Amino acid sequence: MISNRQKKQYTLSELTQGLDVTIKGDPNCLISGVTTIQQGKHGTLSFLMNPLYKKYLATTEASAVILAPTLAENCPTNAIISRDPYYTYAKIATFFEQRPVQPIGIHPTVVVGQDCIIDPTASIGPHCVIGNGVKIAAHVVIGPNCSIGDETEIDEQTRLDAGVNIYHQVKIGKRAQLFSGVVVGSDGFGIAKHGGVWHKVPQLGRVIIGDDVDLGANTTIDRGAIEDTVIERDVKIDNLVQVGHNVRIGEHTAIAGCVGIAGSATIGKNCLIGGAAGIGGHISLADNVMIVGMSGITKTIREPGMYAAGVAGIQEITEWKKASARYHRLEQLMERVATLESLIAELTEDRKSTR
Repeated sequence: MISNRQKKQYTLSELTQGLDVTIKGDPNCLISGVTTIQQGKHGTLSFLMNPLYKKYLATTEASAVILAPTLAENCPTNAIISRDPYYTYAKIATFFEQRPVQPIGIHPTVVVGQDCIIDPTASIGPHCVIGNGVKIAAHVVIGPNCSIGDETEIDEQTRLDAGVNIYHQVKIGKRAQLFSGVVVGSDGFGIAKHGGVWHKVPQLGRVIIGDDVDLGANTTIDRGAIEDTVIERDVKIDNLVQVGHNVRIGEHTAIAGCVGIAGSATIGKNCLIGGAAGIGGHISLADNVMIVGMSGITKTIREPGMYAAGVAGIQEITEWKKASARYHRLEQLMERVATLESLIAELTEDRKSTR
């Protein structure tokens, strides 16, 4: 069942209640949805953050626009003036969000193990399997076809979408969001070669996930080999990310899609890791580090800043840009060197002939 809030229209005053914004124009203007600024129409709300879309402001037909104070004078319609327009949009857009709502309670097809503690306000969808000794707190929502391993704990208001698999002895904090296909607590890649044959190394640790963590679709978090794998609070991880065993990710870090993090890496707080980057094992990233997408990080980064890595290895972003620009001029430089070598050869021959 798809559900949204009871009302279909909200005034600008209602939408901005509690937000640090100023309304320019009619605070009673009714809004029934959100849209892009170039496709705005009567009754909709848009936002302007990217300067590339500033050209659409003068002609937008949206009933209101969220924008920065510097753009308010040029807005031809009602405006919500904010120092952080994207954040303001994010809060307002929740009024118009539609998502499936499961009824409270345990679906008759669910299999529940022994000694479980499940809060009566929790919702567990069809065909889930709950192991022994599982604890599920108030207002947790578990979608259809999920599997929860023995002695796992899921705290209040956390949501698991359909098809999430949680292994044994995992701890998940409050208000976490795990999207479809997430696997938490599977064995890390621990193997030892002996006699020419690979032997599995038991993975004895757990996975600990903090409050307000998001795990994107088909992301996998390996359990620790001995110590725990830890995802601290307010970490946001995109789709198709691999987190190896014993990894620790600091709070407020955001990781884009297709990133791979090898075992025993430590990522600091407030880091940003671009898509398809690779983080080597047993290295550390300091707090407030930004990694450019597609970078391969093979050594520890001890200072905050933006970093990129290519064929020349990891570099501070300014040096990387210089090296990258020079790389694209290599062919021209080679031609100039060849010309200079030819001129030098001619001069050398001329000197020999005049002796």
